[in-house]
Amino acid sequence: MRPDAIANSLIVSCQPVPGGAMDDAASVIGFARAALDAGAGGLRIESVAYVAAVRAAVAAPIIGLVKRDLDDSPVRITPFLTDAEELADAGADIIAFDATARPRPAAVCELIAAIHARGRLAMADCSCRADAEAALAAGADIVGSTMSGYTGGPEPVEPDLALVASLRQLTPHVVAEGRLRTPEHAADAVRAGAAAVVVGSAITRPEHVTGWFRDAVGTAFARRDLPVLALDIGGTKTFAALVRGAEVIEEAIIATDRAAGPDAWLDAAADVARGWGGFAAVGAAVTGFVRDGLWSALNPRVLGIPPRFPLAERGGARFGAPFLAVNDAQAATWGEHRFGVGEGGDLVFLTISTGIGGGIVTGGRLLGGLAGHFGQLRSPSGGAAPLEDGASGGWMAEEAARVGHVVEAPAIFARSGEAWAEGIVATSAARVALLCRDIQLALDPPLIAIGGGVGLADGYLARIEARLGGLPPELAPRLAAARLGARAGILGVADLARSNA
Repeated sequence: MRPDAIANSLIVSCQPVPGGAMDDAASVIGFARAALDAGAGGLRIESVAYVAAVRAAVAAPIIGLVKRDLDDSPVRITPFLTDAEELADAGADIIAFDATARPRPAAVCELIAAIHARGRLAMADCSCRADAEAALAAGADIVGSTMSGYTGGPEPVEPDLALVASLRQLTPHVVAEGRLRTPEHAADAVRAGAAAVVVGSAITRPEHVTGWFRDAVGTAFARRDLPVLALDIGGTKTFAALVRGAEVIEEAIIATDRAAGPDAWLDAAADVARGWGGFAAVGAAVTGFVRDGLWSALNPRVLGIPPRFPLAERGGARFGAPFLAVNDAQAATWGEHRFGVGEGGDLVFLTISTGIGGGIVTGGRLLGGLAGHFGQLRSPSGGAAPLEDGASGGWMAEEAARVGHVVEAPAIFARSGEAWAEGIVATSAARVALLCRDIQLALDPPLIAIGGGVGLADGYLARIEARLGGLPPELAPRLAAARLGARAGILGVADLARSNA
């Protein structure tokens, strides 16, 4: 047999757990036949007896090995010359042996010579590039990554694809083996340069596979029962809450020290959460723009943030839990979708408050990044200023001051019977009505939910609807008042963080 006889193939390692329920010749033969029937190109079989039994049942290439626990050597795979000779006599086409540079009963060169003397191929199971270089110099036909992570220290979890790539620089006859537990791992090994891929436990050790699923399911059940820590970080305060579903279990308000910066804001939230017990994940709803966990300000006057601040990374390290960050208006959009006026359906959410923000849920998915930042649209002003500078609560206060009334938006609504106040409110509502019409034409959502302190102020939604009253039914947006108020962002980001954990 030539070394390339197993190239471009999946090799299934049929090695039952010693003493386990499948540790008998009939089971090993059954695993071998099933693997070959499913398209495997070869087998890796442990022990002389099992090699002989499988060779009598199949004609496919067999990599044979013997495992021993020795008192005077850490080498376990085919340590003796007689092991190699007996495997060859039992029908193995390729003999695998431990090729690590450790104390051993037989030198690597002696093992290779014994294997070649029986007319078989020698496969060196290596832990590093140096092992492979030495084995190839001694005449090995094939090298494998089998021993990576098994020569001392904690056993890794992921396969050593870097070693596979390094071995490929030495020879085309590379077998990837070790901790390849998913089809994606196997494909990645091929991309790293492997000529063949060995998969064992994931296919032929139900005890191990069951354990992986048991651990994953157990962790998921444990996390499912824990609440989520939700943070709403704004320009004046951080609202922290412990949330389970639509229920807020604990809550606290933390003043935002604007000069302290994001790390200090996270520290302050962590100090509060420390007394609340465990949580499955952390979600942060923040003013500004978030993409790939990086946080930036769209309007630094609201809250100054260093550009592309790594909020998800810093938050995950600070809280020791999966951490998700999204824009606060987008979080509120999801909250209204899941628990509020959206009732699980698609919608666009507009929050009209000091500024104007929003979000979009389409196809049951929240759009991230810049999606929904409606207050930053500049087309109504011809590019001169963002829309929120001509319709938001902040703009309303500025207009009031301009005509001699130093009041905030709530007081303007309270005086809407006066001409100056009614003019300001009506202008804002008219501009938001145009925005709703544009949103309907661009996205055709089944619902536009209106929220925020201004959006939910008495009579504001009715003014928007009056401005849209003349539209044909097929063009008119369906508007509704948001239901969750100030808790929309907290509930939304908590739900998103749980799904992301």
